[in-house]
Amino acid sequence: MLTQDGRRKGSQLHNHHHGAHQHHESPAEAERSTRALRTALALTLAVLVAELVGGWISNSLALLADAGHVLTDSAALALSLFVVWFSRQPVTAEKTYGYLRWEIIAALLNGTTLLGISVWIVIEAVARFRAPEAVGGTLMLVVAAAGLVSNAIAALLLHPVNKNSLNVRGAYLHVLSDLLASVGTIVAAIVIALTGWLYADPLASLLTTALIVRGAWQLVRDSVDVLLESTPSHIALGEVRAALQGIPGVESVHDLHVWTVTSGVVALSAHAIVREAELQQGVLERACDLMQGMGIHHITIQIERREMAEREPHLHP
Repeated sequence: MLTQDGRRKGSQLHNHHHGAHQHHESPAEAERSTRALRTALALTLAVLVAELVGGWISNSLALLADAGHVLTDSAALALSLFVVWFSRQPVTAEKTYGYLRWEIIAALLNGTTLLGISVWIVIEAVARFRAPEAVGGTLMLVVAAAGLVSNAIAALLLHPVNKNSLNVRGAYLHVLSDLLASVGTIVAAIVIALTGWLYADPLASLLTTALIVRGAWQLVRDSVDVLLESTPSHIALGEVRAALQGIPGVESVHDLHVWTVTSGVVALSAHAIVREAELQQGVLERACDLMQGMGIHHITIQIERREMAEREPHLHP
């Protein structure tokens, strides 16, 4: 192994960018996320109580459907808060990445829950189309308007902090789904109050659900991609390989992998053949510089002076 001063130690060469184990959020960003999630949870619980009571009294499927969303939102926000805290726990000898992947698991659970509740809403909406039920439009409007205000505040709080974390993005999508549902419910309540057209209630539920499913499906896909250690969508593996093979002294690169550990933490491992020993340290340093420029900050490169097909048959098909 090459030490920092370039001296040889052992038969294999590796380089680890040591900052990669740091979490992608700074302490200040993490605190902002925590405050936003706490406030959003409090607002969401208030909306949940109002919509459950209002939906039951007014017999509004749109309100009850929204309450179903809010119920999952409350659980999602609580889970997100827990994960924000839990993922900051220190690494151990058994868990060398700490608990960063809990963020991805929480995002997957949130996205899956949104898809599940959407299926339930569609089933209930179809039943209402077949047999419309009387709806208290005025109460429905008042409760939906209160929900709109609360959800808008929660969404505004979470919007600035949802970009760098799938976990917080999952919570944000839950709140955003309720915001959209509140808008749909308000429109339906106005239509019912003015025209008496009861189909507006299940129709609003379906339109809102259609908007929600798109974001939820993307969240699930992103989470599954991370858990499967897929190459991040913003990184072209061919370009990474070309950049490494373009370094002077590198004859070839094989067993190249790029994956996401958690939001904002991208890792790379590769084997490279560099026959000239005096070039090896320079190759490592140049490779680190190039990969960091591509947004990859945890880098492990094994440098080999000759082919090792007999010892790595699975890497040399």
